[in-house]
Amino acid sequence: EVMGPLPGPETLGPLEWKVDEEIAEDGYVRRRIAFQVEPGHLVPAWLVIPDAAAPGGPKRPAMLCLHQTVPIGKDEPVGLGKKPDLWYAKELARRGYVAIAPDYPGFGDYHPDVYAMGYASGSMKAIWNNKRAVDLLASLPEVDPERIGVIGHSLGGHNAIFTALFEPRIKAVVSSCGFNAFPYYYKGNVAGWSHKGYMPRLRDVYDLDLAKIPFDFPELIGSLAPRPFFTCSPLHDENFEVEGVRVCIRAARPIYALYGAEADLVAEHPDAEHAFVPEARMKAYQFLDERLKP
Repeated sequence: EVMGPLPGPETLGPLEWKVDEEIAEDGYVRRRIAFQVEPGHLVPAWLVIPDAAAPGGPKRPAMLCLHQTVPIGKDEPVGLGKKPDLWYAKELARRGYVAIAPDYPGFGDYHPDVYAMGYASGSMKAIWNNKRAVDLLASLPEVDPERIGVIGHSLGGHNAIFTALFEPRIKAVVSSCGFNAFPYYYKGNVAGWSHKGYMPRLRDVYDLDLAKIPFDFPELIGSLAPRPFFTCSPLHDENFEVEGVRVCIRAARPIYALYGAEADLVAEHPDAEHAFVPEARMKAYQFLDERLKP
């Protein structure tokens, strides 16, 4: 209702992609690619393949790596930005994961008019693109399609949650600094969620009124159960006040308990601001290793 409908099979085109550049790095190969998400519409991305991965060899876990709000978009997770704490695609590749890092609409090399394409939100366009990125990962001979996860920070943090809700093939979710319950988001002022990059209907249809908006993050996190969910939600994040995160986790915990999956709902609250600090990041990687590696 807020993001607009998920596109149907009529939007599917052949899964076609091309490699524009290939760079050998320490422990992995980084390929600049463009992949088709709907007929004639390509999304730029980096595809990162560990050196040890090879067609015919043991299949690998894979990760969809979603970037924060940063002009360079997909370049940051693969190690081309200035914040090493956000190089998670690079770090995961060195841990043996195949990784894909696409551009979010409006970032990096990707600037479509999603509304002219018929979408009701930038959020839904990103979800559709990410689902197609999962299609690509699942098609690779190096990848075990039963062991695909998603990770992201900030914009990527909630993009990871949104995508997982619409993509059941994602088996584990890591969200850093990506959410809290709406009443705790700038004291209930959710205007920041309503610009064209996200969900304009929050303003145009629901008047930014929390009593009218038909979802909130406690339901979203609960809806992920029993899939493993890890959040890095620092104590001093000015974007996503931490008590609003705790509200979501408390609400979701009984749902995870119904599945006997209490250990798969993990929240780390480092003494930090809006950052994916090393201690929490390493715990997130261990969380993924325990659930996605054999």
